[in-house]
Amino acid sequence: MATSEQKPSHQEVLDATADAEATRPPQAVPVNVYEATGALVVLAPMPAVQPGDVTVELRPGTVRFHARVRSAGPRRYLVNEWDYGGYEREVELPEGYGSGVEATLTNGQLAIRVLRGDATTEVTVSPSGS
Repeated sequence: MATSEQKPSHQEVLDATADAEATRPPQAVPVNVYEATGALVVLAPMPAVQPGDVTVELRPGTVRFHARVRSAGPRRYLVNEWDYGGYEREVELPEGYGSGVEATLTNGQLAIRVLRGDATTEVTVSPSGS
């Protein structure tokens, strides 16, 4: 006979999310990187986050992106291999890229375009959504 579990309160979800951010290291994110006309493109899966949760930082020689924990409701998982957020990755850039950066987050996929040209300054952006 199955027992019904009570839905967690809003405060319990907030507390579980804060605990997850404090105790779980960010998840490493796999990437695909390819050259396109005028840019280097970095693609990464980022399920369960919104564009405003993600930060992309362009620095000379690297592009770094990260997202905070979106929500971590208190659950008793039987298998728990990934979490809703807490993502982070830094990608080294080949010479000749870094003059600018653009990013979009659509259907759980982050696409970053690092523009061709020499890096002149550090830039931080949030991706747009589609």
